[in-house]
Amino acid sequence: MIPKNQLPREKAIEQGIKALSDAELMAIIFGTGIQGKNVVQLCGEILDDNDNHISYIARMDCRQFMERYKGIGPAKALTLLAGIELGVRASADAMSINNPVISSSRAAYDHMLPHFYGLDHEQFWGLLLNNSNKPIRKFRISQGGLSSTPVDIRLLLREALIGKATGMIVFHNHPTGNLTPSTSDRTLTDKILAAAKICDIRLMDHVIVTDNGYYSFNDNGLLH
Repeated sequence: MIPKNQLPREKAIEQGIKALSDAELMAIIFGTGIQGKNVVQLCGEILDDNDNHISYIARMDCRQFMERYKGIGPAKALTLLAGIELGVRASADAMSINNPVISSSRAAYDHMLPHFYGLDHEQFWGLLLNNSNKPIRKFRISQGGLSSTPVDIRLLLREALIGKATGMIVFHNHPTGNLTPSTSDRTLTDKILAAAKICDIRLMDHVIVTDNGYYSFNDNGLLH
């Protein structure tokens, strides 16, 4: 039995939520343990299995999580993954508030990294900007496999027109960590650039995102 004053909920009430360890935060989300393990012990073992990296857990979907940790059902798995995703979105939201003007490729990368970090597949996103380079909204266009994701330029431009954007930046990630744009990356960028010009929308950059860095088409003179 865990002493009452050390139970995560009671500890959070008395000392504040920031006083809790990662395992204790997970324990509050789970609520209860499984047969043979109390909730804090269960969460500690899950963290140990992931080298204490919550981002590793975030890479799993519900089915993978349940298969890896026997005894955990869909309710617990989904609740935990939803909590982690909410934290990711809170981080992205805080960044957009603290740095509302996208004035460089680095600012664009930092703004969008929370949506890409730790992904094992490619995704393609758009970020709409107003005339002052302040974000209007961000949205995912597609997701694919390890080395590619399909992009419908018509959908991208439709979102930009509906959002009354004057500029936009597009992003996709390379899960392998390779920052070199492929031939298809360059071709797609040229097509988006041409389509955006027809709609009087500035394509300000295409950023390739990895966990450890980025590549900017604009910085490298590839938007012309």
